[in-house]
Amino acid sequence: MANTSNNRVGYARVSTGAQDLALQIDALEKAGCVKIFTDQASGAKASRPGLDAALEYLRPGDTLVCWKLDRVGRSTSHLIALIGDLRDREVGFASLTEAIDTGTAAGELLFTVMAALAQFERSLIQERTRAGLEAARSRGAKPGRKPSLSRDQVAVVRSMHRAGSHSVSGIAAVVGVSRATVYRALSG
Repeated sequence: MANTSNNRVGYARVSTGAQDLALQIDALEKAGCVKIFTDQASGAKASRPGLDAALEYLRPGDTLVCWKLDRVGRSTSHLIALIGDLRDREVGFASLTEAIDTGTAAGELLFTVMAALAQFERSLIQERTRAGLEAARSRGAKPGRKPSLSRDQVAVVRSMHRAGSHSVSGIAAVVGVSRATVYRALSG
C-alpha cells in the first residue's frame, strides 16, 4: 500500500524583485498550505527552483496549490502537462483564484475539458502548418531553412578535407561557418 499524505503544498511566484509575494503567501496560508515554495522569475523561464522543489516535495495524496494558474504554467500546454504529471503521481492540483481543484468532480471535469481544448488547438496548428507548406510547395516554393553552404562551398569543404591540409576548425574558418556545418557537409 502506498504511503499517502494529505498535505496542501503551496507555490507562489512573482516575475520581478519589485513585486511582492505577500498577497499570494497569505492566500496560500489561509487555504491551509503546510509548506510554501516560492520563485522570483519570469513565467517563461524553464528553470524555476522553487517549483522544482515543490514538485519534488509532493507525495501521493498531496495537493499542489497556487494562487493563480499563470503563476505555475508557462503556457496552457505546459500547465496541462504539469497537471497530468501530478495526476499520474496521485497528486491533486488547486488554483485559488480560478476555484479549480482536481480533487473534486467539477475540477477534474474542467481539467479534462482544458486538456481536450489544448489538444484541439495543437491539432489545428499542425493542420494549418501542413496546409500552408503544401500551398507553398504547389507555388514552387521550397519551404524551410536555406542551406548554410552553396553546392560550390560544399565541394570546397570536401576537397579541403580530402586533401588533409586543414582541420575541421580551419575549414570552418576559411569558409566562414561553424564546425557543425562543416561536419554536416562532410556527412551529406
